[in-house]
Amino acid sequence: MGNHVWNDKKKFIWLLSILLLVAFLVTSGISYKVAHDSLSQQIEGNTLPLTSDNIYSEIQQDLLRPIFISSLMAQDTFVRDWTLNREQDPDKLIRYLKEIQGKYGTITSFFVSEHSRNYYHSTGILKKIQDVEVNDAWYFRVRSLPPTEPFEVNIDADTADRSKTTVFVNYKVFDFDGNFIGVTGVGLAVEKVKALIELYQERYNRRVFFTDRQGNITLRGDEYQGADSLQNTPGLDQLATRILTSPSAAFSYQRNGKTVYLNSRLVPEFKWYLIVEQEDAPQEQALLNTFWGNLALSLVVTIGILLISNMTLGRYQRKLEIMATTDKLTGAANRQVFEEFFGQALAKGKLANTPLAVVLLDIDHFKKVNDNYGHSMGDLVLKTVSHLLRGQLRAEDVLCRWGGEEFLILLPEMDLSHAAEFAEQLRSLISQREIKVNGIHISITASIGVAELQRQESAEDLVRRADLALYQAKTAGRNQVVLNQ
Repeated sequence: MGNHVWNDKKKFIWLLSILLLVAFLVTSGISYKVAHDSLSQQIEGNTLPLTSDNIYSEIQQDLLRPIFISSLMAQDTFVRDWTLNREQDPDKLIRYLKEIQGKYGTITSFFVSEHSRNYYHSTGILKKIQDVEVNDAWYFRVRSLPPTEPFEVNIDADTADRSKTTVFVNYKVFDFDGNFIGVTGVGLAVEKVKALIELYQERYNRRVFFTDRQGNITLRGDEYQGADSLQNTPGLDQLATRILTSPSAAFSYQRNGKTVYLNSRLVPEFKWYLIVEQEDAPQEQALLNTFWGNLALSLVVTIGILLISNMTLGRYQRKLEIMATTDKLTGAANRQVFEEFFGQALAKGKLANTPLAVVLLDIDHFKKVNDNYGHSMGDLVLKTVSHLLRGQLRAEDVLCRWGGEEFLILLPEMDLSHAAEFAEQLRSLISQREIKVNGIHISITASIGVAELQRQESAEDLVRRADLALYQAKTAGRNQVVLNQ
């Protein structure tokens, strides 16, 4: 069979080579300019906006979470009641801020009372806010926000540590009658936000940065080499007004002799613009031009290759896989693939910190069935038991034929007690089944050993303990379940 498969492969390789050669020869005459224009339209009208939408969706998950946290704090009944109660026992609020910071993973959490002007932090009362202090200007700016804007996002030095720059979400707090009583919020480390931007850039291979409504670059990755504002960036200076006056837009401009495609989108929660750029590199154009030009022919070629491949290699591969992994008589997985299933279940269990158990089952007095009624009746017993077992399994469970009349069941996410209950159900189900063929009545019972995976235990040791429990079940009279703890 090996030589036959190899000959088929040679035929397919030759056929594939001829088809690809014809496709390359036919598509080589496509105009460079037409392909370039098609690529440009695709980037500007489809690819880049889609990338921008994807990044915006991730921002909704990654960066808008602090706004949600601050909103919960501003509307928290405890915060308002504590403030209206003349701020008695400050330790209660400090403990609350510390819990917020620990629960949500922010680098700071705070509350400033309008009544006392105390700046409460998760580490204590840091200071009193003063209108003559430059570093406190943020409070009075937030305080004077219009009713339609209950919060602001700004980048500033952390009051608790002036050496750290933080992205703050400052949220106004009102009492139950709608009167302003303070400002609360949380902060994210600028480095953490920059790391998110770097992640977006690496994932989508685009340049990503943010600007405020005045065009100042607010957040950017470490590789950003532009100016501090759109107005001072060559190429973008002529587009700055159009970008900052539209909630979303798409442009292209020249930078260092290359075409740069830009997509802008206002993030209303931050009042910042998300800018996503893609550079049209000449090295990529040749590949993309060839790709777009060959798309139609490549589709035909691919379909033809897939049809031919499915008629030959696919059929042989499926047969080989079934033969290599499945017991022909019972349809259960064979013993050779158990370690692979065990390794997958073990890795998943470690990741989720869940238990893993095995059930080793042996059909009682199976040799007598073969001796008294023949191997065909023995095969029927094996098929019947396998069918009963498969009917009780979950999707993630694995049934293996372990030996002549032995079956091993792998039970991910199941501890010893639940595995014992499951094993008892199997034992009871098998004992209630009677095989009737040509006037012959055969009753079936099974002995079962159960074991749960212990720390640092191998698959071989786990099965060995289950086998020991099975041996004890047999010596104790069969038709019972024994656990190895």
